[in-house]
Amino acid sequence: MNSRRASPPAAGKQPETAASPWRASRERLRDRAVKREAVIRAAAREFNRKGYHNTSLDDIAARLEVTKPTVYYYVTSKEQLLFQCFVAGVEQIRAAFRDVRHLEVPARERLNAVLRHYGEAVASEFGWCMVRAEDQDLSPAMSRHIKALKSEIDHGIRRLIREGVQDGSIQPCDPKMTAFALAGALNWIAHWYREDHSLTGAQIAAAFVAVFEGGLRPRAGSAPLAVRRGTRRRARRPAQAVAR
Repeated sequence: MNSRRASPPAAGKQPETAASPWRASRERLRDRAVKREAVIRAAAREFNRKGYHNTSLDDIAARLEVTKPTVYYYVTSKEQLLFQCFVAGVEQIRAAFRDVRHLEVPARERLNAVLRHYGEAVASEFGWCMVRAEDQDLSPAMSRHIKALKSEIDHGIRRLIREGVQDGSIQPCDPKMTAFALAGALNWIAHWYREDHSLTGAQIAAAFVAVFEGGLRPRAGSAPLAVRRGTRRRARRPAQAVAR
């Protein structure tokens, strides 16, 4: 039996370590996420081109140059694909709400930032799915989920409008009707915009927001809602004193 000790590694040279099996697992998960996103984007483009009912999973597989079973590995059905396309678009708007939540700027500026992201999302490959998913005979559970996400966006826009009227950065208006008008104008982009147009989605969104800005900006001489309410309360006090 050899009693000599193993010689230590040369100075400056790190001993070799075995590759972590978890690293390979993380890479596989990341690779799967990238491929799943590619499936969702391909589906969105096919739905946008042919409509939901005229698009088959074979069409989506052909666009990706894979087999239909490969598509099924990432989603369970065509309905789930449509829903994931809807979520991918709406999530861009939800992220915008989160980004502006703590900004210390007037509410109109925060609203404009959200509307720009809204416009870009609708002008993306997910736009058709965002505005038409609810009309595609989906399951009741899927329809409820879509309606809930749409309601969340609608109420988020209304909230920023109310805050803008309060801080004086938005002309006094009906928040509900104004939110409907803004979202309706942006949603219509999905019906006519194509990626081969001369303007990008970001440019179209910026143009729409510039138009909205002209209508939302307070007119000369208008006061914030809080100031006007205070003025009305002070104006009523003398009348009450006379009534006594």
